[in-house]
Amino acid sequence: MKYVPTIGLEIHAELKTASKMFCHCKNDPDEDKPNVNICPICLGHPGTLPVLNKEAIKHVIKVGHAVKGDVADFTEWDRKNYFYPDIPKGYQISQYKYPLISGGDILGVKLTRIHLEEDTAQSTHDTHEKSLINFNRAGVPLMELVTEPVIHDAETAVNFAKELQLLLRYLGVGEANLEKGEMRVEANISVANEENTKAKKFGVKTEVKNLNSFKVVEKAIAYEIERQIEALENGQKVVQETRGWDENRGETYSQRAKESSHDYRYFPDPDIPKVKISEVKEFGGEEIKNSLPELPWEKRNRLKSDFSMTEKEVAVFVESPIIGNYFENVISNFDKKDRTKFDRLVRLSINYILSDYLGLLKKENRDFEKGIEIIGSRNFSKLVQMIEEKKISSRGAKDLLAILLKENSDPEKLANIHGLIQKSDEGEIKKIVEEILKSNQNVVDDYKKGKQASLQFLVGQGMKATKGSANPELLKEIILSLIS
Repeated sequence: MKYVPTIGLEIHAELKTASKMFCHCKNDPDEDKPNVNICPICLGHPGTLPVLNKEAIKHVIKVGHAVKGDVADFTEWDRKNYFYPDIPKGYQISQYKYPLISGGDILGVKLTRIHLEEDTAQSTHDTHEKSLINFNRAGVPLMELVTEPVIHDAETAVNFAKELQLLLRYLGVGEANLEKGEMRVEANISVANEENTKAKKFGVKTEVKNLNSFKVVEKAIAYEIERQIEALENGQKVVQETRGWDENRGETYSQRAKESSHDYRYFPDPDIPKVKISEVKEFGGEEIKNSLPELPWEKRNRLKSDFSMTEKEVAVFVESPIIGNYFENVISNFDKKDRTKFDRLVRLSINYILSDYLGLLKKENRDFEKGIEIIGSRNFSKLVQMIEEKKISSRGAKDLLAILLKENSDPEKLANIHGLIQKSDEGEIKKIVEEILKSNQNVVDDYKKGKQASLQFLVGQGMKATKGSANPELLKEIILSLIS
């Protein structure tokens, strides 16, 4: 029997704001000391009153516009009641019936809703069977995005999560680092036979929670699909439950029975005013929509159509906005009047940034992301123009790139100082070639006998003798004229 998996994702992402969702405590995910960014409000002390964070609401509306979702005009906050040590109030302030965003789409995956809530505290379980609570995170603005159950494989789920992470970074609303817990992926997975799936009759779903890397997301979903198929094949029932991921064993494990919405006894929070979006100047109208930057999928399409980039090239420039912006800065210095020349300069820029520059940085153990424009974009543009104008050879360009990495000044001056300007003086090159031919008479004889590789050897010797500064085409012409 053929089984079809159906997957829906719930993704939580902490939002980048100065303060927490309902109080003035600092929102600092990098704080090392526990329990310093806290106050009576985020600790749930009796008699305290929450105050809405406008910036967090704007962030979610911004995401809503980006995914072409429907922004609610009316919204309210609810109390989601459950007891757990990391929930200081005994309930979490969330949104239930009236989310900020309904619908939308990312990479063809339909969205159900996007809403805003507060994060929980962090629990740490030590080796002495004690649990410690750090309340620094309690009350941090948390966006929750829920997809429709329209994903059918682990790869699509991972691609969706990666695209959401990119979107949050492009919009500047969150860093969404999974390893730091700033973004948490939960997958609802069910398996049913093909006929039932076509009739929208899905199997019993399990929820796998707190998957902390894209690799783990893919592995956990793939494992859970196989586990459920095997259970059904053996005549067993799949139980609706919440499961965790055991990285060491590479499998999911049962944690608890899966709750339903009525178990949380949602009701509107009486301490937080209901909001009519159109009545708040910062939220309504076209202002937020018009402030959106170029989105990841828009940039991807533009780079392909404008610069004929390959999928791999596009991926680097889109997935790393810093490298992508560097490329844009480099080509902004080129004159577009001569389109053919401009296209050549762009292609050279792509090749030298992705292959030579990033490769050199990796070799030197230097991080482009941390050292923005280690080589200034204007200097890199000059380097590319020198290559295109054949002022330096490809070998000379690599050497000059390494020098620029250390000195980062005018590339033409550096090329002159280090003797890298390509020599096109026929008389000077001819003298060098004559010496090479004298020293390599046996190679010359091999060439005359038909060994074509000998010519490349002689050209290589010429480039070596001129430290890569000779024009290789002219060098080849002179060699041929002297040995024919």
